[in-house]
Amino acid sequence: MAIELKHLSKSYHSQKVVDDVSLSIAKGQFTAFIGPNGAGKSTILSMISRLAQPDSGQVFLDGLDMYAMKSAEIAKKMAILKQSNHTELRLTIEDLVAFGRFPYSQGRLTSEDHRIIDRSINYMDLEDLRHGQLSELSGGQRQRAYIAMVLAQDTDYILLDEPLNNLDMKHSAQIMRVLKDLAVNHDKSIIVVIHDINFASVYADQIIAMKHGRLAYVGSPQQIMNEAILEKIFDFHIPIQEVDRHKLGLYFIS
Repeated sequence: MAIELKHLSKSYHSQKVVDDVSLSIAKGQFTAFIGPNGAGKSTILSMISRLAQPDSGQVFLDGLDMYAMKSAEIAKKMAILKQSNHTELRLTIEDLVAFGRFPYSQGRLTSEDHRIIDRSINYMDLEDLRHGQLSELSGGQRQRAYIAMVLAQDTDYILLDEPLNNLDMKHSAQIMRVLKDLAVNHDKSIIVVIHDINFASVYADQIIAMKHGRLAYVGSPQQIMNEAILEKIFDFHIPIQEVDRHKLGLYFIS
């Protein structure tokens, strides 16, 4: 099955930010949303995860109307990491990651919960910091801790809104490799909003490009990483170069 959006629309203060969007997101794939600021990407993610109510339209999760599902049921199928996190919380990394198990444990952690918590911490290379306070970590370390919490939720669908914020090159690449591994080897459906089109090109199976609240293009990286298409999306010319069969956009020298 898949996530299916049917005629989704959403306005804020009389401004339409998502305009009649219909699409399907296949299960077990890595899907990347790209587009300029204000294109509606994050709003789409919020409506998929039921954090925002659409003005019109429907969202289906594995054939079920999400807006008729119970929150506890959704929490076992879908996890989301938004851009803004409450980093003022006085928690250790281990405490934070344990929150990812709440839909299953209701606060009473089992040995299986602890195994998944340990696995998620190790995935994000945080073992040496697991007892550190969030307030004492760098921005990149906190971001990795929140991603570990999402991984601990162990859902079929993982949604991440700009997961590479505050990360250096090493940890950005690490996170993208982990997410790709979850899709390829663990049948997870990864859906990210991402600004770096080159990460989308290298790791995504499907790219969804949005502009002015509407779908602009949907296709594989080979299809979307096209100079004419990218210029229509971003309103400036982006030269394309192919490296190891991946198309990369040289936007920094355009």
